[in-house]
Amino acid sequence: MTETVYRIEGATGPWEVVIGLEVHAQVTSNAKLFSGAATAFGAEPNTQVSLVDAAMPGMLPVPNRECIRQAVRTGMAIGAQINRWSQFDRKNYFYADLPQGYQISQLYHPLVGEGAIEIEPAEGETKTIGIERIHVEQDAGKLMHDQHPTRSYVDLNRSGVALMEIVSKPDMRSPAEAGAYLRKLRAILRYVGSCDGNMEQGSMRADVNVSVRKPGGELGTRTETKNVNSVRFVMATVEGEARRQIDVLEAGGKIVQETRLYDPDRNETRSMRSKEDAHDYRYFPDPDLLPLVLEDDFLAECAGSLPELPDAKRQRYEDALGISAYSASVITADVETARWFEALLAATGKPETEVAKPAANWLTSELFGALNRLGKDIADSPVSPTQGAELIALVADGTLSGTLSKQVFEIMLETGEDAGKIVEERGLKQTSDTGAIEAEIARVMDANADKVAEYRGGKDKLFGFFVGQTMKAMAGKANPAVVNELLKKALDG
Repeated sequence: MTETVYRIEGATGPWEVVIGLEVHAQVTSNAKLFSGAATAFGAEPNTQVSLVDAAMPGMLPVPNRECIRQAVRTGMAIGAQINRWSQFDRKNYFYADLPQGYQISQLYHPLVGEGAIEIEPAEGETKTIGIERIHVEQDAGKLMHDQHPTRSYVDLNRSGVALMEIVSKPDMRSPAEAGAYLRKLRAILRYVGSCDGNMEQGSMRADVNVSVRKPGGELGTRTETKNVNSVRFVMATVEGEARRQIDVLEAGGKIVQETRLYDPDRNETRSMRSKEDAHDYRYFPDPDLLPLVLEDDFLAECAGSLPELPDAKRQRYEDALGISAYSASVITADVETARWFEALLAATGKPETEVAKPAANWLTSELFGALNRLGKDIADSPVSPTQGAELIALVADGTLSGTLSKQVFEIMLETGEDAGKIVEERGLKQTSDTGAIEAEIARVMDANADKVAEYRGGKDKLFGFFVGQTMKAMAGKANPAVVNELLKKALDG
């Protein structure tokens, strides 16, 4: 399928948008990048701060092996170059939440080099987005302006927390592509386990670089909108900032390279500060830290620990299990859903190839529909994989019809009870008793003799009417296949 070309129409004609994202992802680890202080979210201010984090004199940083491991595993998951030799640099700037007066980062020799991520901005479209680098750095603290009428407080709990900065190439050309890239990157990080991807808690945030140009023209001047914390806001930032730049240019103005902030209440970006160039930070190798040298055994362990990743899992679901492309895409989009689905398959006790299709259909339609209605994630599902497997089995063996299974599922959602118990206690079992069904068919035909005559006179479409009346008379408990067979016999007899 040819990819959709995104353009913004201005007074002087169409404009092309050029987008790059710098994603800061908090590394999953129990301790900080250079100290043993804890990293748990939501702790009381300044209760997770070591002497290293507070920049006390004489304190020396020691790299956390697990943080390096997680960054390497992330690089491997996107097929990136892993640099066996890398180095930490000091990025010097002064701010109240940065106790050292510098941030330890990696500029010249990052841990991870070039890689790529394949995205699907629209159904049937694929595009490869280049990754320029992943470097490891420490986070700053947090300023709290709402605790006192005249003072700002500093919380250093985040100071020194390990971040991966994942820098894309400027390969995205629409809000949809930027959104698809961020969703895919988040999915990969969550599969790998290197970041929980919780954007609301700040463990993943994006700096959005946007410029505009006439299609195919020279690259324009870019702006950087900092710390955008949701996929929706990233897409809104791209569109709003691109339109702002086009308005400025078409009015004869110039775009200033600057740092901006996104205001979700007004759905607009506003200027924060003019953009400092890299040399303003006076980067130099950190004298307290030796270069990182990765050995073969370490790299082999990192590679061996990687799980099946979303693209490979989706392909396997389609090829080996016969699941539709749509269902496979939905199920593998998030690691929690994929794990739930695989637990569902395992709980059936049957070969995956036999149960995968009905299980996938039930999950993506019935369960997802119910969770959306209840405002819950799959991790909070009121129905467990084991309970779901029992419900699917009752449909497969003819105990429940499709209609009855929906009734049972609703009761399961309300009560938390197992499907088998509900069926037994409430008498919801589907009947294939031919005698009982034939008796109801006879009653339906007696009550609708005129329609029987019309049917036998050639009005075949009335067959559906008789099916509906029979099912209604049996409160939806009759086996539809048996009803169809016996009705055909009675009406045509």
